[in-house]
Amino acid sequence: MSQFFQIHPENPQQRLINQACDLIRQGEVVVYPTDSGYAIGCQLENKKALDQLCMVRQIDKDHNFTLMCRDMSELSLYAKVDNVAFRQIKNNTPGPYTFILKATREVPRRLQNPKRKTIGIRVPDNAIALKLLETLNEPLMSASLILPGARMAESDPDVIRDKLEKRVGLIIDGGTLGEQPTTIVDFSEGLPVILREGSGDITPFS
Repeated sequence: MSQFFQIHPENPQQRLINQACDLIRQGEVVVYPTDSGYAIGCQLENKKALDQLCMVRQIDKDHNFTLMCRDMSELSLYAKVDNVAFRQIKNNTPGPYTFILKATREVPRRLQNPKRKTIGIRVPDNAIALKLLETLNEPLMSASLILPGARMAESDPDVIRDKLEKRVGLIIDGGTLGEQPTTIVDFSEGLPVILREGSGDITPFS
């Protein structure tokens, strides 16, 4: 049975954030709010938690996993990025974008796309997500909560609870959100390529 925390979307209660981070460090999979629907995440180094996340989402090893970061300072640690791309990413961060970049050696191999050696990087514009990342003090391995057969991200925490309360360790209720997942921009080969148009405006990358 999942734990279910109702956290204030603008002023997250630090006590509940601390408890959430403890659960993540213990290897639990968490569902949490972002600026583009709900996401599902786990600790970066925890293989068992990653396997559980993949089972819930029904995704395979070719999926482009995302590191949810608290700010741009973590980007260069986990991804290779040139100055032009860095400026474009910085100008649109935080925001509802996932950026695909070549991974550095800091990224566990199992999280990299096996053929392209890439990783997704994202800085969300959501108070709960940012407080979670700040308290955790490391990126969260994440994916949009798009359940099998669905095209949009889950947006209603009560519906999520009905569907997943026995399959994840924690669901954070941050209110009802939009359903559009992030816009995915691929910088791995240099110039930006839009892989998915979502809630982020594609104009800056067109």
